[in-house]
Amino acid sequence: MPAVTASFGGLLLGLLVGLRHAFEPDHLAAISNLVVETRSARRGALLGAIWGLGHTLALVIVGLVMIVAGTALPVSVAAAFECAVAVMLVVLGVLGIRRALRDGTTGAPRRHRHGVLEHEHALAAPHVHLGRATFAWRPLAIGLVHGLAGSGALTAIVFAELPDTTLRIAYITLFGAGSIAGMGIASGLAGASLGAFGGADLRRRLALAAGAVSIVVGILWGLPFVRALAA
Repeated sequence: MPAVTASFGGLLLGLLVGLRHAFEPDHLAAISNLVVETRSARRGALLGAIWGLGHTLALVIVGLVMIVAGTALPVSVAAAFECAVAVMLVVLGVLGIRRALRDGTTGAPRRHRHGVLEHEHALAAPHVHLGRATFAWRPLAIGLVHGLAGSGALTAIVFAELPDTTLRIAYITLFGAGSIAGMGIASGLAGASLGAFGGADLRRRLALAAGAVSIVVGILWGLPFVRALAA
């Protein structure tokens, strides 16, 4: 019975740690470049949840491979993934600033198709279609990269703390579920705030600020891992 209780506690901890994990600086810096384009809590929460979905998919896939292989992710590979996150943050920041300066307060009109219906309007975010559902590709891709970067530390933890394969897979899955919930909450609150108080000019200013912060966080985030790879 104590072993069952300990295992359940470990899995619950995975959910809570995943929830907190969503609020790490690199995650918030990345998603902030996307949330400034939203005007509602629902849209913001959806973007955050899609980020979390990509993050979870990467964690589960890498985690399964490592569990089957019986080893944690090599330190050099984990550092390379973290460097990829840093580069992505810088690129997102540059693109966000360029978009804010170029599109002004309304956004660039883009032609957009749903089946046979084709129309054009501002801020039509690119997305992919899966059956009748649509998924914004940018937060999904950003989440995938972040999930790859976080997989090294996470697999090291599950190998150290949990005794068998089933518990390890469950922990990674619950960790991912927590990150989906956490990022959905964070970006939903941001979207609600922008919808209630954010005029077009304020959103443009926030986009510029989010881009600048993303660049700074990306540089600071990547430097230690670049040094680790160079050592």
